[in-house]
Amino acid sequence: MQQRTLGGQGLTVSALGYGSMGLTMAYGPGDEQEGVAAIQRAHELGVTFIDTAELYGWGTGSNEILVGKAVKGFRDEVVLATKFGFDLSDVSKGFGLNSRPDNIRKVADNSLRYLGVDHIDVFYQHRVDPDVPIEEVAGTVKELIDAGKVKYFGLSEAGPQTIRRAHAVQPVSVLQTEYSLFERDVERLFPVLDELGIGFVAYSPLGRGFITGTAKPADEYDATDMRRGDPRWQPGNFEKNVEAVERLAALAAAKGATVSQLALAWLLTRGEHVVPIPGTRSVRRIEENAAAADLTLTDADLEAIAEILPHGGFGARYAADHTPVWV
Repeated sequence: MQQRTLGGQGLTVSALGYGSMGLTMAYGPGDEQEGVAAIQRAHELGVTFIDTAELYGWGTGSNEILVGKAVKGFRDEVVLATKFGFDLSDVSKGFGLNSRPDNIRKVADNSLRYLGVDHIDVFYQHRVDPDVPIEEVAGTVKELIDAGKVKYFGLSEAGPQTIRRAHAVQPVSVLQTEYSLFERDVERLFPVLDELGIGFVAYSPLGRGFITGTAKPADEYDATDMRRGDPRWQPGNFEKNVEAVERLAALAAAKGATVSQLALAWLLTRGEHVVPIPGTRSVRRIEENAAAADLTLTDADLEAIAEILPHGGFGARYAADHTPVWV
């Protein structure tokens, strides 16, 4: 698979990565064996960028342990990214933000142990913590880099001022934020990323599964599935999004592709600094997604896509009280 360079510090990854969140949270009950098989098949198809986080195991390490088990036989052939930034000390009472230096160091040590590795390739701040200066966060990650525990620094859901301030202390290699045919708002940050030479990782590149063409009404999902409350699945928005995906699917079919492949190929045209990380538990979907890296879109294709979804999907990406504020 084609490789892409993210940032100016030497981080090189496959054009398509793999996001592991759905293996243990947000999309209903998971299966460890299924998750390991999915990651290993992705590796066989040339995917070298695997994304996990402390949060995805609710502080138990379950997601990182699963990822570590899956890549054990080829750890040196992949780039492992994980994240810090939440207080998961007692999730029965909820969780908040915590990017204090002591917590960052604790999460790093836990992640190294859970993953079973001697260094973390990319260490992201999962969400910006307004109670901890970003300079302090960047400085702590710099210490971890100097100690050999971490190789590259990343931010997630950060705004331009935060990115600049962090980058001045420790160069930021990559920003991760939601980006797909349904969600385009992050494009306003691209000038800052281009100016500073920072790469971009697109999470939820298939609109949390809506763009696969398999979306069901919200009330048909498991109670633990985040899509039950996702604004895009609510009446009014749902029908409009289904219609848009059907039109995209017809365009994809004319090219001998699936709508998921069309959506991922579209993201790859947004810039050489963009790497989507679709997640799935299905080996068949892994194979389908990987093939998107070889799909070429013409100017006419891009114009047709823009006509179908000129500004993105219908409905906000999060309920109002969960939407990150970029500063």
